[in-house]
Amino acid sequence: KKRLCIIGSGVAGLHLAYALKDDFDITVIERQSPEQIRKGRIMSTQVHFGSTRTREKCFNVPKWEEQTLIESIHITIGNQKLFVGMLQEPALSVDQRVYYSHSIKDLVEKGVSFRLEKVDKESVEVLIDEFDLVIDCTGKNGPLLPFPIEEDLSPFQTPQRKCIVGYFTGIKANTPLGVSVTVLPELGEMFEIPAITEHGPVTILFIMAIPNSDLDVFKGIKHAEEFILKMRSTVQQFFPEINNRIDGNNFALCDENSFLQTALTSVIRKPYLMVKNKLVVGCGDSVFLNDPITGQGCNLSSYCAEQLYETLTEYKNFKWDVETGESYWNRTKQYVKEVTEWTNAMTKPLPEHVVQLLLQGAQDQVKANEIA
Repeated sequence: KKRLCIIGSGVAGLHLAYALKDDFDITVIERQSPEQIRKGRIMSTQVHFGSTRTREKCFNVPKWEEQTLIESIHITIGNQKLFVGMLQEPALSVDQRVYYSHSIKDLVEKGVSFRLEKVDKESVEVLIDEFDLVIDCTGKNGPLLPFPIEEDLSPFQTPQRKCIVGYFTGIKANTPLGVSVTVLPELGEMFEIPAITEHGPVTILFIMAIPNSDLDVFKGIKHAEEFILKMRSTVQQFFPEINNRIDGNNFALCDENSFLQTALTSVIRKPYLMVKNKLVVGCGDSVFLNDPITGQGCNLSSYCAEQLYETLTEYKNFKWDVETGESYWNRTKQYVKEVTEWTNAMTKPLPEHVVQLLLQGAQDQVKANEIA
């Protein structure tokens, strides 16, 4: 069997390991142990939509309890709730710390090798010599290799949003259970997401603040207690509908590591190159990094993992070279382009035709469901 090395165990790396493990000899390299991941800081937030959940079934990824299935998208602009659109298939959000650590243990039981080490730009060259193929799934901190930037899909030089995330107890869920999106023009957005953690169901509050706007007020906050107080006052000031559902006595982070502040600049890269006459590929955020505003990160990663799996299976008995890399890029390019153009547009002021469409959704349930 050809020997593959997957660097990173986020959604891209894990879904690839599940998909490829029967046909290839897989080694996953991760810098943290499952226990360190489980007890560590949240890394972001994820909603696995219907297409990703279908892939998880195909790849035999562990199933999750489904008491918090996300059925809908609630849309509010300013203080006006427009509509609730129903999703075609339910989505699910699972705390990545639980999802990743559980999946790693499951893959080890199924014969996938895991190595605990930190890979840098120097040591990756050794891995390229050691394996038939190295796949860079290092996520938003990557890539380890200079995959070329696609300039037309990467228009930003700086982050368009500050991402402020906390996993909270003490918020009464909205009905029907869904993701709530509140757009505050010129300030940013709030996403409210029901999720599963090892502490039980929680509500993720995810603020995307336009840098230096009145919503960008979490600078310098380092401790859980400070974060809770600042989130409470921000929700009171800007998000009255959510504030009405908060139980002040029980409003807290689900654990002291369940909050995060980050900012990233979206950038799209061509996902392959030749190093020392060998093909190297990238998958997920390391090469296709989108702003989190449309919730596409993990779903795009899963989609691209499936396309890479299909490419490598198709070329299994051939030498992997530029043609293999180009085939993978051709399979993913159109979808990556559509997701990225939509996401980039949403980081700017909403185009007039989008505002009109959202207003129509308020009058027409069929349209509301299509938007969702």
